[in-house]
Amino acid sequence: MPRLLLTTGDPNGIGPEIALAAVAELDDRAPVVVGDRHVLEPYAERAGLALRTAQPGAVAEHGVCDLVDVDALAPGDLAVGQVTAAAGAATIAYAAAAVRLAMDGDYAGVVACPHSETAVHRAGIAFSGYPPLIAELTGTRLEKVFLMLVGGGLRIAHVTLHERLTNSLVRLTPQLVVDAGLALHRALRAAGIADPRIGVFGINPHAGEDGLFGDDDELVTEPAVAALLEHGVTAEGPVGADILLGGIRDHDAYLAMYHDQGHIPVKVLAGRSAAAVTIGAGAPFASVGHGPAFDIAGQGSADPSAVLAALRLLTPTPTAQGGLR
Repeated sequence: MPRLLLTTGDPNGIGPEIALAAVAELDDRAPVVVGDRHVLEPYAERAGLALRTAQPGAVAEHGVCDLVDVDALAPGDLAVGQVTAAAGAATIAYAAAAVRLAMDGDYAGVVACPHSETAVHRAGIAFSGYPPLIAELTGTRLEKVFLMLVGGGLRIAHVTLHERLTNSLVRLTPQLVVDAGLALHRALRAAGIADPRIGVFGINPHAGEDGLFGDDDELVTEPAVAALLEHGVTAEGPVGADILLGGIRDHDAYLAMYHDQGHIPVKVLAGRSAAAVTIGAGAPFASVGHGPAFDIAGQGSADPSAVLAALRLLTPTPTAQGGLR
């Protein structure tokens, strides 16, 4: 089956280290790494891996890391443990190169090691997380691409994400909720769940309590759930997030209306092992749920468990070719 691509994320952070740790652990199921050779060389030596120029269709081999050398960061610009514009620009270059290769069809999808939004912004690149970038790279309308966090036994997709909460509330419309629900439904089916059950969180506490706490759910989430049902999606809601998550939790996934509503439960249960999956763009893409940990970069103590979890999420299987979409 086609292999996954793994970008190193911010080259000044722990990304290069955990990328090669994942290659070493997965061995003959290892992904192809996308980054800069000079950044990876010292980590490869520590991990006992030989760097080899990647060729489409090449089979993973023990002791070998297949590499797509992007040549995005000048050797003199590498500054391990520091937030720099050059590293931010390289982070985006790695992701863009990997997505283009995945879209060509030679690879099954892309997983990204941690990035620094501050570094990317210092490079003068507008960036609010991977979904908008993946939408741009794949030519998908931004309002059709969403983020799903996976971890701690939960899958939670977000209708809105990295923006001021008041802006999120203004942007929430029945159509946007429907688009997110359909993207989530397709992603779950691609993962092998034949008839996904989706729980939809309300906007207000208790989903408005029949208007007692506002009419936002009557105007937005209720008609959205009705429309999803008409589309053949098994959706329940809107129900207060605390009620849905505090009960039996018999849904395959949940739809959150804004960032913290979905991030907090996954991060509480999964910690650093959470994975973030971009859905709706057609190109399978996931990233880790933690940052670049500049304070321990280059020290050989970084934990690769989150990137391994993200890789396993997108690994193609006979029943779910191409992983989550």
